[in-house]
Amino acid sequence: MLDPSKARDTLENILNRKEYRVYQDGTKGLLETWWEKAKEWVADRLSKLFPSMESASSASGPVLIGIIVVVVLFLLIFTFFMVRNIRRNRTFREKKPLQSLKEMNWSYQKHIEEAKKQEEQGEYTLSTRHLFLALLLYLHDKEWLEARIWKTNWEYYEELRKIHQFRADQFFLLANFFDEVTYGERKVSKEEYRNFSIEINKWLAEHEVEHLRERR
Repeated sequence: MLDPSKARDTLENILNRKEYRVYQDGTKGLLETWWEKAKEWVADRLSKLFPSMESASSASGPVLIGIIVVVVLFLLIFTFFMVRNIRRNRTFREKKPLQSLKEMNWSYQKHIEEAKKQEEQGEYTLSTRHLFLALLLYLHDKEWLEARIWKTNWEYYEELRKIHQFRADQFFLLANFFDEVTYGERKVSKEEYRNFSIEINKWLAEHEVEHLRERR
């Protein structure tokens, strides 16, 4: 008959053997192994930060889950903004604001008139387009840039940057809004249009002041 004490000792020897531990570790999934190591790492850090904490090991699970959730959320937000910026910059570099000779041949004053007409009808998308083209042609008249049908907003930005960095940065923001409305199918609210119109008119108002000074 098998002696129970000897059987227990034999079983403990088998379990303590290196070969069995390697086999046991190998049967664990990779994620499970990483998870255990991560919990051990968190528990170790918690015990160093809070020496009086007796339950660092047991607390490491919830803490680790919280850390993982925060990190995943951060990565998702970071990825979202990164993808959006990549798409925005691609549009900025590829799309051309002037689509026809008719738009090019209009004066910036005529584009302003058309923008006001579209605004009265509640067509804020079209009004946004004409306001931006008015700004573009206004800058062309001032010889700050050279408006052409084949040019992109990125090229206009680069031309402005050579003259005035601050102006170029302002133009960049307005051009991004224009691109989102025109090519990104963004629906413009009345409030958004009003803010956009205010910024455009700040540029155009300077021309009127300069014109009055010249007439004096």
